[in-house]
Amino acid sequence: MTIPLPENSPFRKFYAESYNINPDDYITLEYYFETDENPYEIAAHLCQEQSTAQWKRVDVDEDFREQFASKIISVERNTHSELFVDEENPGEEQESLKGWWVKIAYPHHNFGARIPNLMTALCGEGAFHSHGMKTIKLMDVHFPDSYLAQFEGPRFGTEGIREMLGVYDRPLTLGVIKPNIGLPSEPFAELGYKAWLGGLDIAKDDELLCDTPANPTEKRMTLLGNYRLKAEKETGKKKMYLANITDEVDRMFELYEMAQLKHVNAVMINGLTTGLSIVRVLGKKGQIPLFSHFDFIAPFTQKRRFGVHLRVVAKLQRLAGYDAQIYQGLGERMHTSVMDVLTSYQACVEPMGHLRPSLPVPGGSQWAGSFKTMFELFNSKDFAIVPGRAVFSHPMGPGAGAAALLQAWDALQKGVSIDEYAKTHVELQQAILANK
Repeated sequence: MTIPLPENSPFRKFYAESYNINPDDYITLEYYFETDENPYEIAAHLCQEQSTAQWKRVDVDEDFREQFASKIISVERNTHSELFVDEENPGEEQESLKGWWVKIAYPHHNFGARIPNLMTALCGEGAFHSHGMKTIKLMDVHFPDSYLAQFEGPRFGTEGIREMLGVYDRPLTLGVIKPNIGLPSEPFAELGYKAWLGGLDIAKDDELLCDTPANPTEKRMTLLGNYRLKAEKETGKKKMYLANITDEVDRMFELYEMAQLKHVNAVMINGLTTGLSIVRVLGKKGQIPLFSHFDFIAPFTQKRRFGVHLRVVAKLQRLAGYDAQIYQGLGERMHTSVMDVLTSYQACVEPMGHLRPSLPVPGGSQWAGSFKTMFELFNSKDFAIVPGRAVFSHPMGPGAGAAALLQAWDALQKGVSIDEYAKTHVELQQAILANK
């Protein structure tokens, strides 16, 4: 690699040829950045700030850069314009071509198998407050198998969740029980039960719903856990209740144990509000699946040329042990590009050492008509759809809302348009009318 820096520049020691480093010892980071200064020097500043900073003591003959500094593998003009496409702001991808793409090898022995410390190195002060950076975004991260071997990852993953539900031939269906806040526990639980009877696989708490006087978590778990068993007996099909246990960290251990006592067979954690470390700790127990929700993720990922890319978040959450990841999906409300939805999906399912795939659950105002777009984008049935109002505001009730989802999937598999299929399926017909 040609390094356009003076031979006596102290920044040259932050550069390395990829063949001169042991890939097992390094995590590879890919950043996009913009600067008005020499990009090769500015990239070296980034390595300096996120690793050794000052690399020796005054008047001591030593240099910690060889063993502890992050190393630049390449610096080049950005050519990945497809990752910067913003349907709402055309031209962002062209602006990105003025920026730079740097690939950095970071020695993971600096922090070990600790997610909080890993995130500090990748996304902390050193990266986002480095000299000369007008803007910067962490676009991707690649972990060597030697590092991944220290993590458990998802204990259930896509395959385990499918086994629990006995559903293998189609996407899974989740329903966010609505109204989400204000409804007492009894009618709230009844809505979930009715949706299960209509064919819904998973009824879930909304991410905003917590342990409130109006709908206490223990009572809600008790009712929905019992209704789940009742629905399974009446339909002959397995069901799942996904309870939100997001809370103060010490309380979450209690809620996790409570869930199992109340016949709750999965829990949801808003991981970026509680921290991914608690997710990893609970995941090690491996007793019931863990689902993520994308709260507090958009402020870090939404800007095209600043922050952290969605696929990085997906990889970190998979590392922490999430069995399923609800993330920003398609639709106007999500303000997420098609490419971001796709690359996040890929981060959930593509090979990542020994870690099981996380079930991808792209969210955002979905309904029966969303199946076709998602299936064609992912070219796979290994995902879940997570509507709320489309099920629980269906004119014929939540059971019909759930049935409409399955009817839309049947239509897609038979190669029939949902409008045509709706002529003989009133639930789907009403769902179409409600979404016009």
